[in-house]
Amino acid sequence: MTAEVSTTSRLMRLVAGAAVVASQTELSSVLTTTVETAMDLTGARYGALGVLDDHGNHIEFIHRGMDAKTVARVGAFPKGLGVLGTITRTGATVRTDSIGGHPDAVGFPPHHPPMESFLGVPVHLENEVFGNLYLAEKPGGFTIDDEELMEGLAVVAGAAVNTARLHSRLRRLAVVEDRERIARDLHDAIIQDLFATGLTLQAAAQKVVLPEGQKVIADTVHRLDEVISSLRRFIFDLRPPVWSERDLRAEMSQLIEHLARPYDVRTEMRFSGKFRKPSPDLVDDALQLLSEALSNALRHSETDVVRIDVGRDRDELLIVVSDDGQGFDVTDPRAGMGIDNIRARAVRAGGEATITSEIGVGTTVHIRLPM
Repeated sequence: MTAEVSTTSRLMRLVAGAAVVASQTELSSVLTTTVETAMDLTGARYGALGVLDDHGNHIEFIHRGMDAKTVARVGAFPKGLGVLGTITRTGATVRTDSIGGHPDAVGFPPHHPPMESFLGVPVHLENEVFGNLYLAEKPGGFTIDDEELMEGLAVVAGAAVNTARLHSRLRRLAVVEDRERIARDLHDAIIQDLFATGLTLQAAAQKVVLPEGQKVIADTVHRLDEVISSLRRFIFDLRPPVWSERDLRAEMSQLIEHLARPYDVRTEMRFSGKFRKPSPDLVDDALQLLSEALSNALRHSETDVVRIDVGRDRDELLIVVSDDGQGFDVTDPRAGMGIDNIRARAVRAGGEATITSEIGVGTTVHIRLPM
């Protein structure tokens, strides 16, 4: 075989090996394939690729050629000193027939297999040294052709590493976008439907005469609230921290508009105080309590206007819903399930609700929730 044919053959093998390396989209596969391709092209017995940190130390060391028992006896992978450090420091290829005779040699650790011939090539990633490709123990020693082939393979490996990193970023972006879509669908569709169902059940409860029926509806509404709270927590896990930054005023305004739309009643909302990044649980509790208090006023007060005042008193959120309607006797057991629901819900939220009413004068619901 002539030298020209031999060189052509090896270049073709390099092209084939480079294609295998370049086709990998996982970083670990790129590194492993690079080492195996380098060993195959050169005939080296041992091969490794050391990934470097900013200080030139190995943070990852992919190797082939040693059996598991030898690896266990040798222990930790090399830190990147001696001849290996020379490649990092100079950014240049090192080729020698006797690694132990190199001026920068520091020797091998105990139980390390003997090595003489050595070829080390830096793997560049854009303007930085990503790592080094190491080969050892080729019968007859490494040649200038081996050196040039490995430098070409290192260029391909650097490009493949860059591509693998891009694939990784794109996959993470796809996951984030998918999580965003799921969270948005949960909130905009499922939670809103559950919330509307709860309001419908509360309205229907006013028409139920038997206490047993009222209790069944109350229990069902309570379970719906728990499901909504669980979904809110799930959404928070999907989309922190953006999803957690709730706008209390905006959500209350939307709720009031939604509830008041079917009624010929004007609503007036006054919002005072600062509520920076209220917790999702606080917003949920506030919305549910406001919903019950406002729904009762809209359905039963026979007033022209309902006032909603939201403010802050130290570490408490204050919600006051008042009207100048017909009022009722709060001590009358027939006053309805709505009053008990508001009180019980406020207590579950760690707060309290006070309802005052006078026949012919109107009704006021005071709600306090801990911030």
